[in-house]
Amino acid sequence: MCGIAGVFASRKSQPIDSQTLVNMAAMMNHRGPDNYGYCNPADMGVGMSHARLTINDLNESRGRQPFWLDGGQTMCVHNGEFYGYQRIRTDLAAQGVEFISKSDSEILPTLFRHCGINETLKQLRGEFAFSLYDEREDCMYLVRDRFGVKPLYWTQTQNALIFGSEVKVILAHPDVTPELDSEGLFHQLIQVMVPGTTAFKGIQQVEPGHMLRITRQDGRLNVETHKYWDMDFPVIGTRDTKADDYYIDGVRRELLEAVQLRLNADVPVGCYLSGGIDSCAILGLASQYSQEPLKAFTISFDNADYDESEIATEMAESVNADQEILTLNADLLYNNFARTIWHTERTIYNTLAVAKLMMSQQVRHVNYKVVLTGEGSDELFAGYPAFRQDMYLHGMEGLDADQAIEWRRSLETSNALFKGAMLPKEEYASADLDSKIGFTPSCLQPWLGCSDHARQLIHPEHRKNLVDYEPGTAIASKLDSHYLTQRHPLDKAQYVWIKTMLEGQILTWGGDRVDMANSMEARPPFLDHKLAEFAVQVPPHMRIRGSKEKYVLREAMKGVLPETLYKREKFAFMAPPAHTDDAKWKKLKALLNKYASRDQVEAAGLLDADYLESLVTKQESDATEVSDKVQIDAILNHALGVMILHHHFIERDIPTYAYEQAQSMGWVV
Repeated sequence: MCGIAGVFASRKSQPIDSQTLVNMAAMMNHRGPDNYGYCNPADMGVGMSHARLTINDLNESRGRQPFWLDGGQTMCVHNGEFYGYQRIRTDLAAQGVEFISKSDSEILPTLFRHCGINETLKQLRGEFAFSLYDEREDCMYLVRDRFGVKPLYWTQTQNALIFGSEVKVILAHPDVTPELDSEGLFHQLIQVMVPGTTAFKGIQQVEPGHMLRITRQDGRLNVETHKYWDMDFPVIGTRDTKADDYYIDGVRRELLEAVQLRLNADVPVGCYLSGGIDSCAILGLASQYSQEPLKAFTISFDNADYDESEIATEMAESVNADQEILTLNADLLYNNFARTIWHTERTIYNTLAVAKLMMSQQVRHVNYKVVLTGEGSDELFAGYPAFRQDMYLHGMEGLDADQAIEWRRSLETSNALFKGAMLPKEEYASADLDSKIGFTPSCLQPWLGCSDHARQLIHPEHRKNLVDYEPGTAIASKLDSHYLTQRHPLDKAQYVWIKTMLEGQILTWGGDRVDMANSMEARPPFLDHKLAEFAVQVPPHMRIRGSKEKYVLREAMKGVLPETLYKREKFAFMAPPAHTDDAKWKKLKALLNKYASRDQVEAAGLLDADYLESLVTKQESDATEVSDKVQIDAILNHALGVMILHHHFIERDIPTYAYEQAQSMGWVV
């Protein structure tokens, strides 16, 4: 686990500055504090750098990247983990291949040399992002894992393509000017992002399951985008009809293997543990493979409506886990809000991101570097209330009258805390999403429903650029019709969530960015692509049965989960919003005064100061409905986040700051 960066110039004769590469690595020292390396051969027009967190092969000299192999024909840097790499190494060794390290990363250039990029990608299993340069074709590849667990950003300047694990790494290059563009700003205020985009003008993400192939021609760069994997739900009518046990046994088998693979490390591995069945299932399965009690890390909130620690403790005790509970209050959540935005590089609607950052800090405090997590379960097995709503509205086949009544009742009464955030406060429809999908997925409606607020909150100069802009249209344009046509409504809803909320939120400010802020690697077994390829075959009625979500997973985990958890309804994991607690509201207002005063807002030219003040006033009114307060709380967090982004990345001279960071660590070349 680590951070990667690099530059690919438009001409081979263009030198790549060594100190710039080192500065880029220094900007992500939190991702890899154990070592660093860089490589920029003369007359190649390519350079890469790497900040290393040692997980596999703890020998600092052997595992150092970039790898520069094949007599100088292949250069690569890798972030993440390749699982099952031992088998690949054994197979290659039988063909006479010699390795210089015990690192999983070294299989990448070796596989590429033997079978090319397409066959290599088929053999890679895990969470990863990498760059690979092939001198024979004078070609650079940028590749991101199938779900986007690991980040990879890129931009083009006049003379080069620049990439890195974080936006700040790219901004450390002196040829990149930081700017928040109108569309990116708009999406920061409504939470949901257009796949592949960022808040920053000209800076994009390699999309999950995609690779970029970059070549040089006559002093110009040619960038081709290729998809190598996607969630391929079967066309309606093509699923084989199997007995329930086939799917239950299959989920258990595939998840067991995914967990077992992710326990492999040269350092201790712990587990995140909430009160949901996802993390509890992971802890239960992992405990079966461990001879010693596993370490379990739990977040506790000072609000009983949002706290799950009691149920998590029941699970920890059932497997004799050594549980660490971190209790978070207003001071801890809001005192670390700005630090969290530095790492997420995008706004957050809820302080859950701060809570996750504080938890990863606690994990490192007790000398752990790796945890298994439960992310991805809801995406594979339809665990969110929005999925149940879409299946009820658009996929009622298979339900009798009593089931339909029960389902409607459950939708009206469950998860009331999250109305306006997790569930739409009122219906919102996008014509282009309706056209491509057949309906506007419920998971997008709460955020698209904030569009009117966002248009009024955005600065008039940016508002002019958005007169004809429709966020649903922009999102629809990035969804692949091939994987939506003739699919069941539940399949469509899950596919859209995976392409938007999973990658842009859960795996970003709820995952990698706040985990790696404290040099901690999180491994999500549910996002193993072999498990996912089995999960798409599970019929809708086995994912949601009546009003019970994740039915197939619950049945697969019988005997692993305590009875309380087996029967428990899905509860969205969120931190208590500011409006629920006077202390939290005062802390949020203090942050708004610090970063988003009228003078600061007007000087930045990003937000409308009058409308921001009106939202604060409305939030303090007793006449404002609770569902409105939930929505306004999210919008205020986004507005605060926008101003902190401006503070961190626009007002600050990032290249100079990066060099100062390198100097402070002795990374001067």
